[in-house]
Parts: sequence; structure tokens; C-alpha cells
Amino acid sequence: MKVNNVELTISAVSAKQYPDTGFPEIAFVGRSNVGKSSLINKLIDRKAMARTSSVPGKTQTLNFYLLEDMLYFVDVPGYGFAKVSKADRAKFAAMIEEYLTTRGQLRGAVQLVDARHAPSADDVSMYQYLKYYHVKTLVVGTKVDKTSRAKRASVIKTIKQTLDLNQTDELILFSAETGEGKAQVWKWLEQTAGIGGEV
Repeated sequence: MKVNNVELTISAVSAKQYPDTGFPEIAFVGRSNVGKSSLINKLIDRKAMARTSSVPGKTQTLNFYLLEDMLYFVDVPGYGFAKVSKADRAKFAAMIEEYLTTRGQLRGAVQLVDARHAPSADDVSMYQYLKYYHVKTLVVGTKVDKTSRAKRASVIKTIKQTLDLNQTDELILFSAETGEGKAQVWKWLEQTAGIGGEV
């Protein structure tokens, strides 16, 4: 889908703040600093719509980005960052759980993992959590430009085996630097959200 219009409509911390438009929503989840904002920016062809930071744990709200008055991207706080206090981690966990388990407009989730390493225990827990609540999931292996092409098959195998990826869920390798995987991610997003358009 070609994105001409996009806006950050709300940064929410609870259900009462969620948009009431009824548009389909796709959540983006992943460890802190895995590249969620970079993926979102690449998908919408913007440099800095989603705030990127070298400081892990920067996103502390559910950020709802409205695309073309038809679809929301929901940027979820990163997980697994040790320097965030236990109280804040618990608060983030409750906020994320409330959204993922109660939001009727949620059509699916994009879970990002770093393609350079095997998924972490936190990544595995998040994937199992999404499966427990029957959330359709796309796994995106980020920063793949930093791995050699000769190792792609090994990267794919490691991610699939570590997460115990469902046969119904897809895995796409992605690079924010080169744009690799962008078209495939958009294809999944359009199918999952039930919208059409040119990438």
C-alpha cells in the first residue's frame, strides 16, 4: 500500500483512550531496540514518523498511527529491557496484555526478532503469549542486512526452531537499510487487515 497520509492519533496507556473508529489494527511487538520504529517508518516511507532511539525502552505508550483513514499501526512498548524498573515493566505488561486480549479491532501482530541472534527467552514468551490468545502473527527478522546471504537458511531455521513457529504463521527477513522484505510484509498486512492497495 502506498501511504500518503499518516498521523499519530493517540498515545494511549489504557483502553478508555483507544480510538473508537473501528478501523482494523495491527500491533507491532518486540524487544527494546529490535527495530520496531525503523520497520514502521520504512513501511510508511517516512524518516521519523515513529520515534526511533538508541535508548532502549523509549516507547512507553501504545502509539496509534492512522494510515489512509483505514488502518492503524499500533507501536507497543518494547519488552526485555533490564534498566526499566520492575514497577514500570509490570505497568507495561499490564498495558500490553489489556490491549492484546480485549481489543476487537486487532487483526494480527507483527513480532520483531533480531535476525543476527537466536530469539531470546522473552521473544519465545511473547510468541507463546500471542498464540495462547490466538493472535495471527507475522514474525519479522530485522537487521538482516547485517548477516551474510550464505547464512540466510540458517537464520530462518534458528528463528523457526527457537520460537517453535506455527505452520500457519509466516517469517519474513527484513532490512530497514535496504528495504528487503518490505513488499512481503505489506502483502501480509493487507491480507490480515482485509485492505487492498499497491505497495
